[in-house]
Amino acid sequence: MIKLGTMSLNVRNTTATEFAGIVSDLGLDVIELHTSAFESTDLDYLRGLKMDLMRKGLPIGYIGISNNFGRPVEEHPEQVALIKNWIDVASFMSCPIVRVFAAYLPEDCTDEEAIWPPMISGFKEVAEYGHEKGILVGLQNHNHNNVTRTGDDLIRALRETDHPYFTHILDTGQYAGSPGASGHRGSSHPNYDCYDSITKTAPYAVYVRAKFYQIESGVEEWLDYPRILDILRAQNYNGCISIVYEGESDSIESMRKAASYLRTLL
Repeated sequence: MIKLGTMSLNVRNTTATEFAGIVSDLGLDVIELHTSAFESTDLDYLRGLKMDLMRKGLPIGYIGISNNFGRPVEEHPEQVALIKNWIDVASFMSCPIVRVFAAYLPEDCTDEEAIWPPMISGFKEVAEYGHEKGILVGLQNHNHNNVTRTGDDLIRALRETDHPYFTHILDTGQYAGSPGASGHRGSSHPNYDCYDSITKTAPYAVYVRAKFYQIESGVEEWLDYPRILDILRAQNYNGCISIVYEGESDSIESMRKAASYLRTLL
């Protein structure tokens, strides 16, 4: 059965412990934590957080890491070390997967293809480390000048990395063409079809981030969730769906409305 969770970045400047109380009050099944929500990676802190989440009945669905392999190649060891550190935390916290990004193109980039080989090398290294620790590494698609802005780009990254522990976290609102991620704010980009990208990458997805932008009425108005859920059903998707709110209304009430809406559709 699909379970619903929500991401800590929905409530800015909140700690993992504070956010756990919110998720519990919302009656959701899973909590997803960005690295910024952890007050520490000290083992005593992590032990206390793990117990608190256990008492609330909230497993951690994934830990979100904000890395960037678009940085100069000489800085890639720092990016790899960052990911490995959070793989260690995920292992300690019994969290099955960490979220990573690909590469954001520098403003002065004139050769996007040159970004790929060192990025893939980094992916291979962290995927193997995740394999050793029993933690999946999930690549999330992203627009905003990222090299995984289309489904074809995302699949290329998966295939070139070619590692069993390197997989996909699908973000419904972050493919090029999305009304929320392509600068059109409410209307689709005329040159891209985000639903085509979702369809192409859904077979690879082990986790789904469901973006919400306009849910005030109780129905998401920018993204077509009946259509998206049909795409996931066609793949017999049975993982978690994480509610990620990027609108301008009260985030907690919007998460509540989004959860109710998804449950109705499910």
